[in-house]
Amino acid sequence: MSIQDRIDAFAQDLTAIRRDIHAHPELGFEEVRTAGIVADRLREWGIDVTTGIGKTGVVGVLKGNRPGRAIGLRADMDALPIDEQTNLPYASKTPGVMHACGHDAHTTMILGAARYLSENRDFAGTAVFIFQPAEEGLGGARAMLADGLFDRFPCDEVYGIHNSPYHEPGVIGVKPGAAMAGANFFDIRITGRGCHAAMPESGIDTIVIATSLVQQLQSIVARNVPPSRQLVLSVTQIHAGAAYNVIPESAHLAGTVRYFDRATADMVTQRMQALCDGVAAGYGVEVTMDMRNVFDVLENDPALSQAMVEAARDLVGDKAVVKAEQVMGSEDFADMLQAVPGAYCTIGHAGSVPLHNPGFIFDDAALPVGVALMARMVETRGGA
Repeated sequence: MSIQDRIDAFAQDLTAIRRDIHAHPELGFEEVRTAGIVADRLREWGIDVTTGIGKTGVVGVLKGNRPGRAIGLRADMDALPIDEQTNLPYASKTPGVMHACGHDAHTTMILGAARYLSENRDFAGTAVFIFQPAEEGLGGARAMLADGLFDRFPCDEVYGIHNSPYHEPGVIGVKPGAAMAGANFFDIRITGRGCHAAMPESGIDTIVIATSLVQQLQSIVARNVPPSRQLVLSVTQIHAGAAYNVIPESAHLAGTVRYFDRATADMVTQRMQALCDGVAAGYGVEVTMDMRNVFDVLENDPALSQAMVEAARDLVGDKAVVKAEQVMGSEDFADMLQAVPGAYCTIGHAGSVPLHNPGFIFDDAALPVGVALMARMVETRGGA
């Protein structure tokens, strides 16, 4: 029986696990129920389990039937602060929280790989199953690393996977080298002088200043970043005021910078600070900026990317494996790849609603393909 046939035999169990996790989503560092399901399943399959790594992270360790190398498989467990609008029978039961990025599927795929490998055990080396909290901008990977993830559970290589509604079902994409952008998050706070809206001359209008600054920030990409360098600067939040007849004392802008070149990102930070200082001097207000790095650039090891391509071809054939494009989205698996070489891939599935959308629906038919690929990486790389 082939690996895919064995996994297809318990595909309904995978779907049930995924839909249960989907119905009970948890935000970053709050994945107590999800981590409990993961730990219970791993123990049920005879896998050694350690919990509480990076607060709510879980690691399972399974040894094969002969000596070899340690191969890590990583999944993220957290959901997003989105109110689900799918009307599915297993839709989120938690108001304002939804698995709109497919982390429920990633968790299920690595659980499926753990089940298959535990039942089979015909592989060299050690499989390390890493279930990470708080991927969505809260630093879950860094929290696990700070807790000694790879010191306590050494890995020679580590692999990850992400679902993709942007590709045809079953198509596996791998991008060697820099695959996903690094990301900084920023907050800008403007403090002026509040006043009655009918007498604006008696105050300093922070809304006028904030909207002007948003426009000025957009000039950085257009006029300071070389066209050959990929960079995105997006203001995603504006908070100011709470009444019709009050000009607010303060305003708050927030957003993100996405980049592939750290030197360019540093230059952008300097230009943003210069614009903030200029606005402060020009309007006579206080402007403070906090810029912080959240994700590194995700770098796939070229040789290990090729190993993943070869494993994928064995499963789905040449036509279903593509060289993925660079994307400006970010992923904190990048931090694990800074510590241990490995690769990250996408798997296409049916559906046209994008990720991070309240109407996003994952296609459960993709689960067995993801499980097989992750299990295959252990089987092929453990004895490499």
